[in-house]
Amino acid sequence: MHAANRADRLTAVLTDRFAPSTLTVIDDSAHHAGHMGAAAGGQTHYSVLLVADAFLGMNRVARSRAVHEALAAEFAGGLHALALRLRTPDEHARAAD
Repeated sequence: MHAANRADRLTAVLTDRFAPSTLTVIDDSAHHAGHMGAAAGGQTHYSVLLVADAFLGMNRVARSRAVHEALAAEFAGGLHALALRLRTPDEHARAAD
């Protein structure tokens, strides 16, 4: 599958890799217009909330590395930045946001 919309591709890859109970992918590119790495067409900066059992036993750095590894092709294709909230279901249940 090759979706034209990067948010759809991110969602597909993260769903396939992590089987999340909750996944939200938001394109924040408009907030970064004019900044380094921001392309005129957007689709460069995203916020991701990913809640998955796959993160059990992983520290914050390991979780981030796993997501970046899963999305390596997107980074190679122009993805510039991710704001990540990566949680287990228990952590998410206790989160204030």
